[in-house]
Amino acid sequence: MATTKRTRSSPSAKVSKTYRLNPAKIKAAQRILGATTATEAIETALDMIVFRQELIDGTQAMLGVTLGRSDP
Repeated sequence: MATTKRTRSSPSAKVSKTYRLNPAKIKAAQRILGATTATEAIETALDMIVFRQELIDGTQAMLGVTLGRSDP
């Protein structure tokens, strides 16, 4: 059985960062994702992007197809 690489960080691997983000986008992401904090919304959104790439990689490996960024 093949091993799966974990790409999501553990809670202990957090570091402090400063970003300039659009407050309206953060609020919209919080509402859409049901997140209680901006940090939770950002982490969830990043997890979703990482998962999307895992799906793309798995599809490519399974079907031998190439998916690009323009694919839905």
